[in-house]
Amino acid sequence: MKRMLRFALGTVVAAPAALAAVVAWPIGEPLSELNLEGDVNRGAYLARASGCIACHTDFSKGGAPLAGGVKLETPFGTLYSPNLTSDSEHGLGSWTVEEFALAVRQGVSPDGQPYYPAFTYPFYRNFTDQDIADLWAAFQTVSAVAQPSRQQEMVFPFNQRWGLKLWRAAFLEPPRTEPVPGNGDIWNRGRLLVEGAAHCAACHTGRNLAGARKTDTEHFKGSDALPGGGKAPAIDHLSLQKRGWTVDSLAYALRTGVMPDGDAFGGTMGEVVLYGTAFLTDKDRKAMAAYLLDDHSGG
Repeated sequence: MKRMLRFALGTVVAAPAALAAVVAWPIGEPLSELNLEGDVNRGAYLARASGCIACHTDFSKGGAPLAGGVKLETPFGTLYSPNLTSDSEHGLGSWTVEEFALAVRQGVSPDGQPYYPAFTYPFYRNFTDQDIADLWAAFQTVSAVAQPSRQQEMVFPFNQRWGLKLWRAAFLEPPRTEPVPGNGDIWNRGRLLVEGAAHCAACHTGRNLAGARKTDTEHFKGSDALPGGGKAPAIDHLSLQKRGWTVDSLAYALRTGVMPDGDAFGGTMGEVVLYGTAFLTDKDRKAMAAYLLDDHSGG
């Protein structure tokens, strides 16, 4: 009994210290200064491929481009996409390019706080310095909108951002965007887009109870638990082939939203096409389709 009491007392005493350590635990890797000149057009293209327009523009309420406010209901509470315009108070106007890089590639805010992984930063980890410079140049051209970002409405304990540090330690993993030797330029370009910027796995991969993707067992196997109660079909090569997809028909659907049976994408996927993949080149859409319809068991 005395041993149990000593253990309980030690736990009570240690808990506040452990909590304080987690709260003070710094995240994010140091960044070197970015002095590259950005290409606005290339940055705008990458922003389209990355879904920035669809996720940060509240079209349902006639919102201004990239002014945020898009509602995302999750099992942990409700999130709202932030303002990404050049407004100095409510948007990115007061940020530096290094702070932008920290947010995009590492999911860390300028004040060192972790972003919720609903922001698809895990897929942008391998963006190059030039990618960041190009994106930054493009975002500088977005008209300022003085619209405050809505407060996130997460339930306890998920409203405690320090807890995300533990989530990151347990589940954060790099994207699968590295080129695979011998698979050719088109396949590797498709891999870079599908597994990186386009973040297809964010919706088309199942998640565990902590909201982390089951990348080892359910990669591209679909999900029945999208935010707001939506569903995403499996897009692994076998599932696509069984449903009659070909490289050409999938590339066409990524441009038009029209499926092989003549029906059209709806919901979130419709927005992905309308505000994202429809703006990509035919070559990139075909690369994405070629990658998705290939057997990845060898890489």
